[in-house]
Amino acid sequence: MQTLFPDSVLLIFCKAPIPGQVKTRLQPALSAEQAAEAHRRLTYMTLERAFQQPLCAVELHCAPDTDHEFFQDCARRFPLTLKMQRGADLGERMHRAFDDALGRYRHALLMGCDCPSLYCDDLRRALTALHEGHDAVIAPADDGGYVMIGLNEAQPRLFSDMSWGHDQVMTTTRSRTKEIGLNLYELDSQWDVDTYPDWLCYSAM
Repeated sequence: MQTLFPDSVLLIFCKAPIPGQVKTRLQPALSAEQAAEAHRRLTYMTLERAFQQPLCAVELHCAPDTDHEFFQDCARRFPLTLKMQRGADLGERMHRAFDDALGRYRHALLMGCDCPSLYCDDLRRALTALHEGHDAVIAPADDGGYVMIGLNEAQPRLFSDMSWGHDQVMTTTRSRTKEIGLNLYELDSQWDVDTYPDWLCYSAM
């Protein structure tokens, strides 16, 4: 498949939709099974948007591994590559994914699978920013984190000793990019589905 950014790759992080292990903050308003189904729906939404335009190669980075039937179904539905997440915590897994991807591509974006406000045009803007010379691109989240990050070189400092899920993740990341001397491009702030009110907002879209 010909793409607009053949030297780039989109890495989408996703957990297997195992009841009780995904979207637990949607409970008890939703049952464990309903929360897992919500996770499936959000992932399919994310993949559909990723392929809305022929932007770049797409890899689905799976946890705990690629064997779950849901991941196999994603690979049947979409022209993507399945990869296994590796690392002790989220930061190490993200760094390893970037380190591997940037050994094969010049530019890489990494995102989760639960951000309804992030559209294909946002992905295109992010890839364009990397191509135009920005060292890093980030889409901040309304809750103080971020929903997507892109790099031209692996930057372990951005992912080590970070309190993930804390409302200072974006502030800390922004500070670290300055310390390293990275030319950062920021997209508009986004919202993701963490809580039941978030899910209601998505369901009403």
